[in-house]
Amino acid sequence: MTEDRSRKVLIVDDEPHICEILSRWLTEEGYGCASAYDGETALRLLERDDFHLLISDIMMPGMSGIDLLTVTRPLYPDLAVLMVTAVDDRKTALLTLGLGAYGYIIKPFDKNEILINVANALERRDISRLSHEYEQNLTEHVRKRITEVRKQEEEFVLRLSSAVGRRTDETAAHVRRMGLYSSALLKNYQGWESKEVENIRIAAPIHDVGKLGIPDSIVLKPGKLTPEEFEVMKKHSEIGARILDGSDFEVVKMAREIALSHHEKWDASGYPQALGGEAIPESARIVAVADVFDSLVSDRVYRPALPENEALAMIKEQKGRHFDPKILECFFDSLSEIRGIKQEVDEEELLEDLW
Repeated sequence: MTEDRSRKVLIVDDEPHICEILSRWLTEEGYGCASAYDGETALRLLERDDFHLLISDIMMPGMSGIDLLTVTRPLYPDLAVLMVTAVDDRKTALLTLGLGAYGYIIKPFDKNEILINVANALERRDISRLSHEYEQNLTEHVRKRITEVRKQEEEFVLRLSSAVGRRTDETAAHVRRMGLYSSALLKNYQGWESKEVENIRIAAPIHDVGKLGIPDSIVLKPGKLTPEEFEVMKKHSEIGARILDGSDFEVVKMAREIALSHHEKWDASGYPQALGGEAIPESARIVAVADVFDSLVSDRVYRPALPENEALAMIKEQKGRHFDPKILECFFDSLSEIRGIKQEVDEEELLEDLW
C-alpha cells in the first residue's frame, strides 16, 4: 500500500545514541530521517518540513512523548506516530493508543521489530488517508448529485407554474412571489430547517396547479362565480393533489400538501377536507397567508387591486379564523421584506414587458 520508501521519519529521543541507531537502520532501508533530542525541537522541525512518521520516546525531560503526541495529533492528522519506552506499562500503552499513536514499542528493541512497526504504521497511515479522500470524494459526489436533483425539481416546478400562469389569470410574478413571500415569512418562524425553507420557495408557486383541470369559463370568468361555479372551482385543490401525487421528491411532496390544503382555514371552515388548526399542514398554512395577501393587492380579472392598508386590515380580521395566529404574526413581522419582494418582482415584470 505504501507509495515508496522515500518517506520522512522524525526520531525524537533524549538519548542521542537511540536516535543514531534508529536513524541508521531506517536510512539503510531508504527512509529519510531527522532527529530531535527534545519535544520543543521536534515541533520546530515539524513546522519546517513534512514528515510521514514520528517515532518518539515517552520519558523525556521537559515535554514528554505523551505531551508531544497530544500536541501533534490535531496539528498533523496525517502524521503516523510510534511511541517508544523502556517501561512496559499497559496503562501507558493504552493511553498513547487512545491519543492516536499507531504503535507502542518496548526498549530494548531489535532492527526487525522497528522496521516491521514502521512499515505497518506507514501502511495504516496510507489506508487512513485513502479512506479520508474517498469519503471526501463521496461527499462531494453526493453534494453534486443533490444539486442536480434540486435543479430537476425546480425545473419541474417552474414548468408547471408557467403552465398555470398561461392557463389562468395568475401572472408569472404572482406565482414567483408565492415562493419568495413564504420563505421570507419563515425567517421569523421557528422550527424550519434551511432545506425546508428552500423547498417551500420552490413548491409554493404551484399551489394552484389544479386549476389546469378547471374549465376556462370558470377560471377566466371576469365576474363573481355562481355558487355552482364556485363548487367546481373548489375542486382545483384535489385536482392539484392528484397531479402531484406519487413523487419521491421532497419538494414535490410539499407542493402536493400545499396544493391540497392551502384553502383550509384555521377554524375548519375551509375546503376540501374542512381541516382545522394544526391538522392543516404547516406549509399550507404559510402559503394561505401569502396567497391571500398577494391576491388582494394584485389586479384580478374580476376586480382591481385593493390598497395595501385595506388588504392588511382584512387579513388581520381573519386571525384565528382563516389564518394560524402564530403564522399571521410572523407575516406582519416580515411585512417590510414582503413589500420589498413585491416591488422588486413588479419592477422586473415591468422591464420584461417593455422589452
